[in-house]
Amino acid sequence: MQLVRNWFDKISIERIQLELMNTVYGSGHASLSRIDPRVMLIWYLFFAIVPWFVHNGTVLLGMFLLMVTTTILSRAAPFIIIILCLGLIGQVGWMFIISLFFGGNLESAFPLLLLTLKLSIVSLASITVFSGMDPERIGDGLLALGMPAAFSFSLSYAYRILPVLFGEFRNIMLSYRLRGQVPSSHGWFYWRLVVYYMKLFVVSFFPLMLATAKRSRTTVEALETRGFSYGMKNSDSKRLKLAHLKISPRDISFLVGSAIYVALLFWLGAHYKIL
Repeated sequence: MQLVRNWFDKISIERIQLELMNTVYGSGHASLSRIDPRVMLIWYLFFAIVPWFVHNGTVLLGMFLLMVTTTILSRAAPFIIIILCLGLIGQVGWMFIISLFFGGNLESAFPLLLLTLKLSIVSLASITVFSGMDPERIGDGLLALGMPAAFSFSLSYAYRILPVLFGEFRNIMLSYRLRGQVPSSHGWFYWRLVVYYMKLFVVSFFPLMLATAKRSRTTVEALETRGFSYGMKNSDSKRLKLAHLKISPRDISFLVGSAIYVALLFWLGAHYKIL
């Protein structure tokens, strides 16, 4: 039981908030954060689309190893990695169970393994880009690639506001806990405590939405006071905002190295097929 208690302590709301704050505000120390955001977004588009059209296990496994390496270089938060693993296990696991229910066997696990590799590649590529780079740089990269200014700002703002919303959610939860009563006995596998916290999650939803609407209104008023709408449509303002973006030899080396690695994977996949 002490092991279960320690596990619950590690997944507390405070811990999740700290992990998110480290992801949003501490991504500047990652190795990939110094690469031009336009280069990273182009790199991400390739690894987010191409794996779905590849059915060679050797190529997919090589891409997966590359994504693991880039995820380590981006210094992604362990909390995000845990959510990714749980999502992959849950999504692929129920498919395998359903295939067994309709007369499948262990051979049906191989196509699911390829699907798991594809999902892992796309997910890890997303983590590499959106966890290894500052949200402001990602927004500037999208704006430089021709995306609408409102969309680019909304994406960076969403990353900035997420830890704040978790802090607001934590305060609401604590207020309900102060006015409520924790179950006297935890029950088997802490099921009473789990039901108690699930009820708190439900009743905390609407106060959180009201607080989010209030913060959004305050943000919009502050932006309009500083001329945000005019700046979005002004070409000089946009050029000044994106003046710091420059393609360096390091960025070109990153793209060329990734292209050579992928080409080598396709050559190996044509001669040696693992799955």
